[in-house]
This record gives sequence, structure tokens and C-alpha cells, in this order.
Amino acid sequence: MVLLYIFGFVVLINCFYYLLFSRFSFIKPPNKSDGDLFPVSLIICAKNEAENLKSHIPFWLEQEYPDFEIILINDASYDNTLEVMESFAKDNLRIRIVDVENNEAFWGSKKYALTLGIKKASNPRLIFTDADCKPSSKKWLQEMASQLKNDTQLVLGFGGYQKKSGFLNKLIHFETLMTAVQYFSYAKAGMPYMGVGRNLAYTSKLFFDANGFMSHMDIPSGDDDLFVNQVATKKNTAICFSEESFTYSIPKNSWKDWILQKKRHISTAKHYKFQHQFLLGLYYTSQLLFWLLSIATLLVLDWEIPVIIITFRLLIQYLIIGKAASKLKQKDLIYLLPFWELFLVLTQLSIFISNSASKTTQWK
Repeated sequence: MVLLYIFGFVVLINCFYYLLFSRFSFIKPPNKSDGDLFPVSLIICAKNEAENLKSHIPFWLEQEYPDFEIILINDASYDNTLEVMESFAKDNLRIRIVDVENNEAFWGSKKYALTLGIKKASNPRLIFTDADCKPSSKKWLQEMASQLKNDTQLVLGFGGYQKKSGFLNKLIHFETLMTAVQYFSYAKAGMPYMGVGRNLAYTSKLFFDANGFMSHMDIPSGDDDLFVNQVATKKNTAICFSEESFTYSIPKNSWKDWILQKKRHISTAKHYKFQHQFLLGLYYTSQLLFWLLSIATLLVLDWEIPVIIITFRLLIQYLIIGKAASKLKQKDLIYLLPFWELFLVLTQLSIFISNSASKTTQWK
């Protein structure tokens, strides 16, 4: 019976998080803004992204927005990234180029390159995306920028991935979905903790008041999530999740590349504020314990009560996460939600173990 009580308690913790996630799942996109659209600067940092820039600069240029500039940052590329930027800038006055050479103090730092780009921007409202990102519509810039009003200085958007065939692509989509559900839900609950640089907006005032990235300049990653974790508050943060506001990036094609990416993200998360680390850690632990205890109770106890508890928890999951998946145009993931969750939990566990066993000098 003690095992059953523990299992029930873990499921209650799971349901607490699903209740939190419902803050996002059941809200509607805000009404379209009829106010003034202030001038904005779209900032893209690119390192060896010549081919992606050729594909995506036209999509950024065709945004239906009355007054915007595009700041293209060449982050010490050794391919023809700079030449591609210059070829577009020659015929488009909107484009301004920042050519960054390696700096001895900040060698290879995207944060250093972004800082130079932000200083170059003419407008106080800044929109960020990556070189491999395609906006979902010609209204993307308008949707994101319209949220930078009143006291809002930071806007979290959804950065999805292009859909391709294969198991890995499905897993990437599920992990991206769950990450978005969490940071949108925490923001709606007044506890914003991260955003993604694939689709992010903030003001230059917010950036300079926080001394930019200086508090975590020595950490290679985190120009998006660590900065948001540092400056986001209940009052200054908004979310933008209309379908027209999405961006879509090119996903990793190999397990090795994706796992390396996840290792970097997990290593960065340990620098979040303690309350965020605790809540995120408890959520993951409760997920892992749910699956372990599901097996244990079915093997040790009479099956009727464990089956009822498991079914209840899965129904809550389908209701809350299924609604969010539909909102973020990930309906194809709904049918196998428990399977994707279990596989992602096990994958994350292996990454945690691998990171713990790795030497801390790997980032230096």
C-alpha cells in the first residue's frame, strides 16, 4: 500500500504541472492590435550560413511591416556568408551589415557578435531570429512587434522545426512542443524563465539596463534563454503564439548532432535561477517516477487500482498537452503522446548521466 500511496502522490505532482500548463493550453491568442506599429530592427547573427541566408533573406524582406531594418551580423564566418549579405544589401536599403572579426577577449562568442549588432540597430524595439529560420507568414514581424507595447519589453515567440520524415524528426518536434508549453505556461503564471532565439523580441533599453550578456558572457550558450532568465518578470513579459507569428528552423538530421545540441541546452539550464531549476527538475523527476512506478505497481499490486491511476493521468495529459499541440500546429504528435514522453524522458536521462560524467573543462 505504501507503494500505491507514493504512486498516487507522484501522479498528483504530474497533475499539478498539467494544471500549470493549462494556463497556456486553454487561452486564446490576443486580439489583433490596431495601434501604431513602431519602427523595429530585425537582428540575425550568422556564422557560416551562406546557403541559409540565400534562402531566408527574401522571406524577411517581404514582411508586411511599414518600417523595419534588417541587421545582418557576420560572426567571423569562413565561408561566403559576408558576400551573400553584401549582395542583398546592395539592392535593399533596409539591410545593414555588421562584420565581426574574432576578438581575443571574446573569441567565437555569439553574445559578443549580437551585442555589436544590437548597438548598430537604429530602433529601440528588436526582433531576433536565426539564419536557418523561415517565418510562417508575411505577418510574422507585425505579430511579434505588436506585443512590444505599454510596459512589455520582452516577447516570447514559438520557434518550431520543419517537418520531415523519420523518428528523430518526430522526437525533435515533441521536445520542442513540450519546451514551448513550459515556457509559455510559466510566463502566463507570472514566472517567465526562458525563450528561444529563433523567435524572440525585446527592447534595447531592457538589454542595456541589464548590461547585456555580461553576467553570463563566459558561458558559450544562453544568448536567448539565460538572458530571458535574467531579465524577464511578470510585468515586462508577453507571449505571442498566433499561427502567423511562428518561425520554422531546419532540424538536426543525425542523433549525434541533436544529442550534442541537447547537452548544451541542459548545461545552460543549470545557470537558471534556483526556483526555475527546482520546478523544472521536479517536473522531470515526476515524469520519470511516473513511468517507473507504473511498471512497479502493475507488477507488485493488483492491477485494477494502478490501471485507474495510470488512465486518469494519461487522460489529463491528452487533454492538456493535446490542446497545446493543436494550438502550436503539432496535431500529428497527439496520438502517441505517452510514447513520445517516455522516449524523451529516457533520452534526457542518458544525457544527464553523460553530462555528469563529462569533465567541466569541455566548454573552455
